Amino acid sequence: MSDGRRPLVAGNWKMNKTAAEAREFCTALASLLGPDPPADVVVCPPFTALEAVVVALGSSPIAVYAQAVHGAAGGPHTGEISADMLRATGVVGTLVGHSERRAARETDEQVAQSLRAGLDAGLMVVLCCGESLGTRRGGGTERWVAAQVASALAAVHPGDGDRLVIAYEPIWAIGTGETASPAEAQEACAIVRAVASERVDGAALRVLYGGSVTPANAAALMAQPDVDGVLVGGASLEPGSFARIVAAAG
Repeated sequence: MSDGRRPLVAGNWKMNKTAAEAREFCTALASLLGPDPPADVVVCPPFTALEAVVVALGSSPIAVYAQAVHGAAGGPHTGEISADMLRATGVVGTLVGHSERRAARETDEQVAQSLRAGLDAGLMVVLCCGESLGTRRGGGTERWVAAQVASALAAVHPGDGDRLVIAYEPIWAIGTGETASPAEAQEACAIVRAVASERVDGAALRVLYGGSVTPANAAALMAQPDVDGVLVGGASLEPGSFARIVAAAG
């Protein structure tokens, strides 16, 4: 983690927590973190809890992002959410391109459109990328990750860099209990930074690691020079464990 880039710790709740459960979580988390956590902290609730979480965290330093955004401004896209709809809930950012959505047939082109839509709406955007176990075993990690990043950033302008974050999340480590070693995370995040540097200021870009992050491994992962924080799944669902991961960024 570079001294010049403030760490970011984001929790992706996925399809968990009702609005009432989310409010209870937020009260506990805000109390644990206090007014000055050692990292930028983000929670990503499901769509149905966004407004409740924005209100619950209104006086805290914790930011609220969505888990996805559609690339179109509106129209016949049943079940989808536009960037303007997200802005109306009070959220300030969104994830795009998570592997679980890519697995449900979200294409590279759609990810790029969602990224552009989020940026155009003034949202912070966390672009997710990562390879399967088969790709890694076949030696294709660099090619795969570089292609995902380059495709998504094709329509990004240099001035967009201050609202962009990229999260390397190897698919084989998401929800499996398997985690990339600190050296593997560093290698992949360095690739992400190098490719992104062709479009934005790579030295300022924050690159996160995600995939079975826990309080036990977070500090070692974030100690790597190109790992500027973590995107947390399961361990972000309990206030105590998430707060310990945030503390590991200090």
